[in-house]
Amino acid sequence: TYFFEKYKKIITDGEGRVRILHIGGSHIQADIYTAQVRMRLTNFALGTSAGRGFVFPYKIAKTNNPSNYKVKYTGNWQFGKIVRRKDTCAWGVSGYNIYTKDSVSEIFLKVKNEEKYHCNYNFNIVKIFHLFGDSIKYKIELVNYKNKATKIVHQDLFYTEFVLPELTDSFKLKIIKTDSLSESFVLQGVSLETSDNTGVIYDAIGVNGASIPSFLKEVFFEKNLQVLKPDMVVLSLGTNDAYTTKFNPEVYYANYDTLIRKILSVNSKTAILVTVPNDDYYHKRYPNPNTELQRKVIFKLAKKYNAGVWDLYDIMGGLNSSQVWFDNGLMRCDRVHFTHKGYILKGNLFFNAFVKYFDNLNNNNLLIKRF
Repeated sequence: TYFFEKYKKIITDGEGRVRILHIGGSHIQADIYTAQVRMRLTNFALGTSAGRGFVFPYKIAKTNNPSNYKVKYTGNWQFGKIVRRKDTCAWGVSGYNIYTKDSVSEIFLKVKNEEKYHCNYNFNIVKIFHLFGDSIKYKIELVNYKNKATKIVHQDLFYTEFVLPELTDSFKLKIIKTDSLSESFVLQGVSLETSDNTGVIYDAIGVNGASIPSFLKEVFFEKNLQVLKPDMVVLSLGTNDAYTTKFNPEVYYANYDTLIRKILSVNSKTAILVTVPNDDYYHKRYPNPNTELQRKVIFKLAKKYNAGVWDLYDIMGGLNSSQVWFDNGLMRCDRVHFTHKGYILKGNLFFNAFVKYFDNLNNNNLLIKRF
């Protein structure tokens, strides 16, 4: 496929770039298993990296922030998220918005590099996704690169880009109100990239409690994808859709079909990989039979769109297997979420399946050569 041809060039020649965008709920927002995948893919590609990718300052939104980057901030901020009915913001791909009316506020973000595993996520391009309209009455600058960074405003695609003179692991964004009558500055996310574009970018975008209809509410979804330009989109959605006694497979199919079509409308060459949700319990008491119904829907969609499937439900052992994983310290007591150990295992399983498929596709035994 187009994606794996690009990926092969990185592995064999150390040239080129691929971007993988992984979308989901709480499993993805925590960025434990996806961080493991990111680290393994970066390490496998000889330590090349095109940057950390998409991040969001979840700490400002009063929710769990991934441990692999730190966020500090000043000023008074409010937030909204797509899963709350009372929030009616114009949503971007992150599913979160933070906004401030302060005269001056700052956001500091520092990524954690995994030098032990030869994973360097330094960057020299910072793309700030924000709403325009009233937001143009705010001036935004990178404090540590004042007058040294090239600033490019992309008003049609709702982001401002800073090109830095050197690679760095951190930035400080300063937001200054230039009109006392202006309303809020609205931030929707940040992408951290490198200008040489060599290696793998692995974006992890998750929203706690999100279902597929949640992401269908994102009015800037396609515009954000035009900027991020993912070569592959991994979709890990369904746990929250099926956490009910009234699950409807036809509705689930229709929603998933709409989401996939939105992705492909931006770039028809984008590879789609859908993961079957893990086995789980309903209200910590009852094995959830809806996942098996979702599995059938996902394979039907995969056939329609020639998409890949990673069948975690089958790998776990099917219905009620979450109890076995819990007994072995791999899942929490809710039998929905994994422990840290479980997420690391999940990330390794995903990576192994990804590379095994790539290896078989090229018949070059890279796994044997590397490990």
